[in-house]
Amino acid sequence: MRIAFLGLGRMGSELVRHLLDEESYDLVLWNRTMAAWEVFAGTRAQIASTAEEAVQGADVVITCLFGPDAVRQVVLWGTPIAEGTLWIDITTVGPRMAVECDQWASQHGVDYVHAPVLGSLGPAKARDLGVLIGGESADARSRARQIVKIWADPERILEYDDPAKAATGKLVVNYGLAVGMQALVEAVRVGEAGGLTQDEALQLVGLPKTPLSVIAGMKGAVLKSHDYTDTQFSTNLLAKDVDLMLGLAEGQAVPALTAAFAALEHARRSGHGEDDFSSMAG
Repeated sequence: MRIAFLGLGRMGSELVRHLLDEESYDLVLWNRTMAAWEVFAGTRAQIASTAEEAVQGADVVITCLFGPDAVRQVVLWGTPIAEGTLWIDITTVGPRMAVECDQWASQHGVDYVHAPVLGSLGPAKARDLGVLIGGESADARSRARQIVKIWADPERILEYDDPAKAATGKLVVNYGLAVGMQALVEAVRVGEAGGLTQDEALQLVGLPKTPLSVIAGMKGAVLKSHDYTDTQFSTNLLAKDVDLMLGLAEGQAVPALTAAFAALEHARRSGHGEDDFSSMAG
């Protein structure tokens, strides 16, 4: 099977490494910036100079890009994916864009499956990601599952007969990251205001079975160190996702999400866009 993989960012590169372990796949890689290609120099993967070149002769095209605009520019506005090809889009795009992609694919005879992942770089390296598989065709979903299961926790693969549902599901999960981090920061501030040290406050919220224990376990040490450079999931990416959530929830009351977005935007303006999203604590 020939797979064209478009997008070699942090997550895309981790997924490609797992695909390279599967010798039954021939891989062709493309990325907008050449620096990302250097990581795979000397591997059995082929490097394409353009997206158009990468998808030629591909049985499967996988896209792992920054967001909706990137998907439009790379795929919808000029990459000639051949009729009958399976297109698996991992990009977090939101339900409206998933519908747009599905319509484009239908017009071009392409089998489209939206398959966003749940988790950051640690789970990606450990092949422990959740995956949401959304597509109207059961056959396309089945073929996509055979590939995405390579990097997934099999107990956290969910299927939908609508790609928009998979896109919405990804936003629902990432809501917890944004609001959870904001809650952790504010809980520590409340503790410090009442006389607890930062360590004491973090110890409390990190106790098993407390509401914030998961996010405290993920980001408590980072909060203490104020070092946000070990990027598992960037501020830019989460801010983009939260912006999609706010657009989707237009007209609904989402004050916690609005506060989290303000913190993310402040972190971006402070130069932490490519740092870990925990920089919203700064």
